[in-house]
Amino acid sequence: MFINFWYPIAKSDEITTEKPLLAKIFGLQFVAFRDQAGTAHVLADTCIHRGGALHAGWVEDNCVVCPYHGWHYGGDGRVQKIPSIGDDKPPARAKVDNYPVQERYGIVFAFLGDLPEAERPPVYDIEEYGQDGWKTELYVLDVNFYYERSMENGLDPIHNEFVHPLQGAPMLSPENRRKALPMEEIPWGNKFFVAFGGKKNHNTAIGSRREGPAEPAAGSWHQGPNQLVTWIQFTRGDNNQMTAFHQYFFEQPVDENHTRIFFVNMRNWLLDDAMDQQVSDITLRIVHEDIAILEKLNPIRTPLSNVKELLLPNDNAIMKYRESLKSWEARGWRIDRKALREKLGDVAVVVPSPARRTHGNWVHDTVPLVPAGSE
Repeated sequence: MFINFWYPIAKSDEITTEKPLLAKIFGLQFVAFRDQAGTAHVLADTCIHRGGALHAGWVEDNCVVCPYHGWHYGGDGRVQKIPSIGDDKPPARAKVDNYPVQERYGIVFAFLGDLPEAERPPVYDIEEYGQDGWKTELYVLDVNFYYERSMENGLDPIHNEFVHPLQGAPMLSPENRRKALPMEEIPWGNKFFVAFGGKKNHNTAIGSRREGPAEPAAGSWHQGPNQLVTWIQFTRGDNNQMTAFHQYFFEQPVDENHTRIFFVNMRNWLLDDAMDQQVSDITLRIVHEDIAILEKLNPIRTPLSNVKELLLPNDNAIMKYRESLKSWEARGWRIDRKALREKLGDVAVVVPSPARRTHGNWVHDTVPLVPAGSE
């Protein structure tokens, strides 16, 4: 698990001006709410006074109010009001970490880390989102597996032949099956795009809707540790018409064993409204083919060394992903999971926010990190 990236907090319509919302990421708690202008805010969830859970309180005067003693926290994390001291100004130390927020694709994202704005990796830019000729569905999936396992599954084209009969069990072309995938380095990640040689089963619910021969190809890539893209494209006949599913996964690592996936599914065909339910049903059934495998993996979490698995040349997209994780660990961004477990319950632990770079005098401890440059 890594700080200094954007993480989905909740769907936009789940965060309101009426009731604070709890989000759990890295095994830590965050609170989200909106002020009266409709702006979303994300703060560390623990009141610095006596440890009250802010998400269990309410929203009042553009603040989230602690249910224990009524302390009011503004969207900047600073305490605006302490009822027990009347009109006296709250102490300078009366503050919790607040995190930069973006709202895109019907999702509220928070930057969980302390990098200044110019140095932050981006939220993935879905260029076709909202464009004519594309339909979009947003799904939220709560699953019982570690997010890195989910990311690696998406970077693995070999598994489709065995896991996805509902897609027709698509197979890589013979020339691509044994060799390393053609990889391209991109900002904050790596990608591949390959041709598929055919299917074991051509009688699929959605595939049967296409007319004429198709030349399928697919690609996957990651941006950061938790943003995954998969494009599945079909070239149709003599007119070279392209039909496609473009799928975007924004993963929320709830803790070491659970993940919440925000799945933006887009298509430029089957656009009739009458097809929406069928497309949604088959899409989620395909997703659950993956879930059934991933929830039974052993070990639960990705091995820290590749020698603990027997990897093949066509696993190179997964190896590239792991190399990226190692590079961010070398920057000092990886959370020390074992050290965190030892602290939880004894002290309040939070992700450091950008304000910690410019202001001191904080109450909460920050999450322990693997030292930069560690092997």
